[in-house]
Amino acid sequence: MDKSTTNSQKANNRKDGRLVWNHSTHLPGLIPILENLCLQEGIYTVTPGVIGRVKGHSPKMQLRISVPIRGGYKVIARQGKTVQEVFILTSLVQDELQTAIAIAMKHKST
Repeated sequence: MDKSTTNSQKANNRKDGRLVWNHSTHLPGLIPILENLCLQEGIYTVTPGVIGRVKGHSPKMQLRISVPIRGGYKVIARQGKTVQEVFILTSLVQDELQTAIAIAMKHKST
């Protein structure tokens, strides 16, 4: 078996997505939600991005799909006056991703 065949078999056998840790800071409570999202079928890679401040206030954690990107979607996570971009590479369509996010948020405490 050549190397490319072995790598493609590993990719096909992997069921869980991957959470990329490229920043040292995240919104409080966001990581458990993203870890649960990675466990769902069709999610390949979840990458938290830039953190920023906004004028509005969101008392509870919210994840909203923002725009399509190549291979997935950009999601905006909001809590309080802080926002964080999250990039999700997935085979899911937007409605399916919205459902997957809702499930991940519901099960964040488990």
